[in-house]
Amino acid sequence: MTQGGEQGVRIGLSAVVIALRAGQAVVLTTHAADGAPALPFGPFDPARDRTFELALRAFVTEQTGFPLGFVEQLYTFGDAGRASPRATPGPERAREVSVGYLALTADAPEAPGLDAAWTPVFDIFPWEDWREGRPPVLNALETALRAWADGDARRLGRAETLFALTLDRRWNEERVLERYELLYEAGLVAESARDHDRAAPPSQPDLPMASDHRRIVATALGRLRSKLKYRPVLFDLTPETFTLSALQAAAEAVAGLSLHKQNFRRGVERAGLVQATGVFSSDTGGRPAELFRFIGADPLGGPAPGLTLPGQR
Repeated sequence: MTQGGEQGVRIGLSAVVIALRAGQAVVLTTHAADGAPALPFGPFDPARDRTFELALRAFVTEQTGFPLGFVEQLYTFGDAGRASPRATPGPERAREVSVGYLALTADAPEAPGLDAAWTPVFDIFPWEDWREGRPPVLNALETALRAWADGDARRLGRAETLFALTLDRRWNEERVLERYELLYEAGLVAESARDHDRAAPPSQPDLPMASDHRRIVATALGRLRSKLKYRPVLFDLTPETFTLSALQAAAEAVAGLSLHKQNFRRGVERAGLVQATGVFSSDTGGRPAELFRFIGADPLGGPAPGLTLPGQR
């Protein structure tokens, strides 16, 4: 669509599909023309597509072979300079506005199909995984962030707060997007160098993505971490029955935190979210553990609560 012969605006739709596999949070990815990992992405055609969601479902299945379940709209990304990884280059390239969606699934087949793969979220954001304590990648990032701040109190304060660089700063797992955007501003992620024709930053064990798709994934992960605490979204990622240890591992894989076992279980019991099945699993590597199931919303009609994340063990 265009206005007065000026550069057009194209609406695209992108999907962040998150699942759990082998104890890791993973996101469904494809590849851009240059081989960079990309989210499933496609244009919205107002002459053909009845709704954004129907168009999204169609092209995600077409590109990945994966049928979407429940989805929710995440955010609209429209910064100048963004480009679809499948855009056609040329002087008439339109301004790209992308509507992002978040989808959760408990079904993550080994090979989704076509060009798709399940990419570990912490490969994309290794600094977000605190399950084993402070991530080693933060050592190099801290040095680089302090050099970038160069004595500027505002810059240094942002870095110390967002990345918990000092003992008086608490790690806030929800601020995923702010951390990524700070690294982008500081020129410490490959996308920043690419977008501003600068030299590539020092090699880090993180995974760049096409266009601004890593920013979209950061937005989705931050949203999901927040929702864990007030909605029972974790159960959209788990099988129908599960042990409490598996449920805790799922929460840790999303939050990137190591949780206190007994406090976590007490929180689950207080919330009234699960019910024992009386069936025991022997696949735990130790004593058989009882299987539980999610029992859904408050029977009196109130919304089902989320899960507390009770400190690190």
